Amino acid sequence: MKSLQHTSFKTMLQYTPEEIKYFLDLAAKLKADKKAGKEIKTLVGKNFALIFEKDSTRTRCAFEVAAHDQGAHVTYLGPTGSQMGKKETSKDTARVLGGMYDGIEYRGFSQETVETLAEFSGVPVWNGLTDADHPTQVLADFLTAKECLHKPYKDIRFTYVGDGRNNVANALMIGASIVGMTYHLVCPKELEPDPELLSKCQEIAKTTGASIEITDDIAEGVRDSDVLYTDVWVSMGEPDEVWKERIALLEPYRITQEMLNMTENPNVIFEHCLPSFHNIDTKVGYDIYEKYGLKEMEVSDEVFEGPHSVVFQEAENRMHTIKAVMVATLGD
Repeated sequence: MKSLQHTSFKTMLQYTPEEIKYFLDLAAKLKADKKAGKEIKTLVGKNFALIFEKDSTRTRCAFEVAAHDQGAHVTYLGPTGSQMGKKETSKDTARVLGGMYDGIEYRGFSQETVETLAEFSGVPVWNGLTDADHPTQVLADFLTAKECLHKPYKDIRFTYVGDGRNNVANALMIGASIVGMTYHLVCPKELEPDPELLSKCQEIAKTTGASIEITDDIAEGVRDSDVLYTDVWVSMGEPDEVWKERIALLEPYRITQEMLNMTENPNVIFEHCLPSFHNIDTKVGYDIYEKYGLKEMEVSDEVFEGPHSVVFQEAENRMHTIKAVMVATLGD
């Protein structure tokens, strides 16, 4: 395997199965070492810029805690914290930050911005989320699945239910094709993934033994699943018309106990990247209830809070897997 040192983590598409497995194995080791109190710091004295064009709980905390655990320092640049895209181009920002920092995390809108930062900064750039991709999330999802299921990745049947075009669905399909999983995408025909990306993943699958299937038949799609996964149906800021349309399309695809039973697998686990609209105890959740009469969106509260749900183990694993990415690409 070639060295990953001083490389950027932009998308899983840039990696081989061996390299993805390396990130995941390193994350498992770093997690075990931390819990045993014997973690070795390999990023001492390093400085990282964390660019967040979109607000975040898990991604921000994961990068900050992971960096501090490893002896590094971080500067958080929130949605109003830098001039990038307003008074300064991403290319100029890359060169400014690259002269001061050893690594840059970017969470925002455009995948092209990740590419620009990586090309012009001269330091490793880590993709914390774009509208097209969410590769660090998928590392946490896969690590959690392996921890819970005690199976090799190639033996896991991973099923995503919901909007097949969103960034998490894209990233999961990419990751599954590389590690050799059986990946089912259960979604309405109107919300199937980009044909070009699907074709790319299918080509990868031919070399890794992965299987990718897309269907709008819920019962058929979820049968024998080891993992049921979903994400929110609509991103905040999208107009009301989009909410109405998306809810109409996706309401049958809400993950409920009945859907878990359809898997015919008593050991099936439920994953979600979070945050989740599983009740009306948040401002957004209550707004949805007021406008559309729904107390639950993409997953029922029963499933979210139930024994099959591993969402908080998964959330913790964001930190361990992000730490693995930083150590693999920049650690001494």
